[in-house]
Amino acid sequence: MKYVRIGVMIILGSILLSIGINLFLTPYKVLDGGIIGIGLILHYLLGLKAGLMVIFLSIPVFLIAWIYYRQYFYNSLHGMLVSSFFIDLLKPLSGVIHLAPYISSLVGGIFVGLGIGLMLRIGTSTGGTDLLAQFLFEKTGINVGILIFFIDSIVILLGGLLISGETFLLSCITILAVGLTTTFISTKSSHST
Repeated sequence: MKYVRIGVMIILGSILLSIGINLFLTPYKVLDGGIIGIGLILHYLLGLKAGLMVIFLSIPVFLIAWIYYRQYFYNSLHGMLVSSFFIDLLKPLSGVIHLAPYISSLVGGIFVGLGIGLMLRIGTSTGGTDLLAQFLFEKTGINVGILIFFIDSIVILLGGLLISGETFLLSCITILAVGLTTTFISTKSSHST
């Protein structure tokens, strides 16, 4: 029963994250941070599949996890693969809903944060910088959501330079929403266990 619950949470978290990205972020070339954000930058600039890029870009972090943090490797591999699959599968949702860019960025960030938060509740993640943030949390005790926020800031700054100033501003809204939502969900998780 435990594995069924974990599987359901990974799928639900991946779907929420993918809805946030495709329904609310990609129509305005908004970025999430981390590896997903880098995958989105490659998608916007080169037309590459964002989910596939997440898998490719996550390889170095997963190699580190394999060597030093086997438990994180096993726990997050499924989350990364399933979320990457859903990011590309739900791509046709892009442009279905039309909201003001700032609202869309906020709502997309909340969806992404909920997806990441649900996966963190069961000890998994989408890999990439989420996994890196889990390593850093173990070493420093700094909340995972806060660590993700700082890593994400670097990625959206890069995206703002490569894509547009509007991308940067909208992405700031998104990563703030992702960070706050993830922090709230992961904090609730630590109180409930």
